[in-house]
Amino acid sequence: MTTALITGATAGLGAAFAERLARDGHHLVLLARDTERLHERATDLHDRHGVEVSVLTADLATEKGIVALEERVGDRDRPVDLLVNNAGFGNKGRFLDVPMADELTMLRVHCEAVLRSTAAAAEAMRERGRGGVVNVASVAAFLPRGTYGASKAWITQFTQGVAADLAGSGVRLMALCPGFVRTEFHQRAGMDAGNVPGWMWLDAGRVVDAALADLARGRTLSVPDPRYKALAGLMRLAPRGALARASTGTGRRYGPK
Repeated sequence: MTTALITGATAGLGAAFAERLARDGHHLVLLARDTERLHERATDLHDRHGVEVSVLTADLATEKGIVALEERVGDRDRPVDLLVNNAGFGNKGRFLDVPMADELTMLRVHCEAVLRSTAAAAEAMRERGRGGVVNVASVAAFLPRGTYGASKAWITQFTQGVAADLAGSGVRLMALCPGFVRTEFHQRAGMDAGNVPGWMWLDAGRVVDAALADLARGRTLSVPDPRYKALAGLMRLAPRGALARASTGTGRRYGPK
C-alpha cells in the first residue's frame, strides 16, 4: 500500500487530493497548521475509506515546520510514495501595499518549503527507484504579476527542471497550474471573487482528477481544463508588455479589494 503526504490538506485542493487518494486506497499523511481540523479530516477519511491517516501539524512559514516536513518525506522507514506540495496563500493588496514580512513569508511557503521538501522526498524516492511529487502552482505562473505570480512561476520552472534532471530515475515530478478553483483560498486572502465569470471557475475534485491523470501519463506540467489550456497558450504567445497590462487590469478587477 502506498502513502501520500499532502500539505495544506484540510481545505481546497489539498482536501480534494486527500479525498481522491483515500478513495483510491492510499494511506495518507495530512499536513497543515490547524491540529483540530487535521484530526477531524483524518478521522473522516479513515472511517469512510478504511485507510490509515496520520497527521502532522506544521507551519511551513517557519524553520521548524519545514524541517518537520523534510524529515517526514525523507523517512526511509516510513516511505512517502507521493508528495503533494499544495500549501499556499495569497496576500491582500498590490506590491508596496503588502508588508515585506508577508511577502517573505509567501516566498518561504511557496518556494523554500517546496524546494527543501522536494529535495528530501526525491532523494529517498530515487533510492527506491519510484515515487512522485506534485507541486501546486497556478496559471498565474504565466502572468507577470507580483510576488504570487512570481513564486508560482518559480515552482513551475523548478519542478520541470528537476523532472528533467531526474528523468529515468523512477521519480516523476509535475507542476500543477490550475485557474480559479472553488476553495477557501480567495476568502482567506480577503479577495472579492464575486465578479469572476462563472465559466472561469473549476471544481476542485475535477482538477485533482486531471492532475493525477497527467502525472500517470508522465507529464511535467498539468493545466487542467481545455479553457485554461487555451488561455495558457495565449499567455505564452502574447507580448510581455501587453500581457503585463492585461494582468494588472485583471488583478484590479478580480483580485484583492
